[in-house]
Amino acid sequence: MTSNTKILLKTKCEGLPKESDFEKIEEEIIEPKEGQIGCESLYLSLDPYLRGKINGRHISGAIFPGDLMAGEAISRVTTSADPAFKKGDLIISHSGWQSHPVININDASKIIDHGIPISTYLGILGMPGLTAYAGLLRLAEPEENDVVLVSAASGAVGSMVGQIAKIKNCHVVGIAGSDEKCSWVTDTTSIDECINYKKENITEKIKEYCPKGIDIYFDNVGAEILQVAMEQLAMNSRVVLCGLMAQYNSDSMPAGPNPAWIIKARAIVKGMVVYDHEDMRENFVDDVSKWIKEERIHYLEDITEGLANAPLAFSKLMRGFNTGKTIIKIND
Repeated sequence: MTSNTKILLKTKCEGLPKESDFEKIEEEIIEPKEGQIGCESLYLSLDPYLRGKINGRHISGAIFPGDLMAGEAISRVTTSADPAFKKGDLIISHSGWQSHPVININDASKIIDHGIPISTYLGILGMPGLTAYAGLLRLAEPEENDVVLVSAASGAVGSMVGQIAKIKNCHVVGIAGSDEKCSWVTDTTSIDECINYKKENITEKIKEYCPKGIDIYFDNVGAEILQVAMEQLAMNSRVVLCGLMAQYNSDSMPAGPNPAWIIKARAIVKGMVVYDHEDMRENFVDDVSKWIKEERIHYLEDITEGLANAPLAFSKLMRGFNTGKTIIKIND
């Protein structure tokens, strides 16, 4: 008989996460009660914010040793104890790292078919996509010919930010961590230039590509790259602080950017939390679905087969070895 495979946090990660920080267990599949649905997970999203949850420093709460690893997943309903859902329905929920969850119906949303692969609802049409869409359009308010700098430009959020900025007729410069990633950014997406921060002098390259300064900086990493970017802000610039990829694996906090740069540029700095922007979801899905079909937006998925491989895939993600959205394929 099929069992419910779960991946738990075994020990609190010290520095970069390792496979040994996680534990796989098997449990009996339980029947849903009234107001619940039984499901089989199809795709699981792995995201950097999970490292912040392990550290206990994320707005959505902490994950402790012995807890089921959190995460958003796409599932197929197998049994339903509620008339609103039927067998075969596709849903998205925060059911975590498990193969056969039982989900409260209030925590599940049906997936509407837009003629696009369902895995995209964890990436370009999911939380990362909405983060990019709302963070850029609502918080940064791009104008034509703005110079936009985005870090982690080959990632799920960063690549979307860059491409939406191009749709809004901005000049876009990305930052990524390898020649391969930079090539994908410039050759496949419409982003104008990309800086390999591991090989090139970031300060010099920003000055070369943004000679009049940065109008919008969309930050996904924090730490040194944030400080370098803040030094080269244009007058009346906007900064969106979205992620801390360079800091999630550290137990200490680096020094922040010099506020003098913000004052000098008369810059506006805003923090991005995607949960604040659910009111944009319908417009977001409509716009991005259209842009995908028009081939104005491209996406890349880094898919690993098998729930048992989630710890390895997560450790690679937190080392920057992924390109695009990291996803685990659990069932067909």
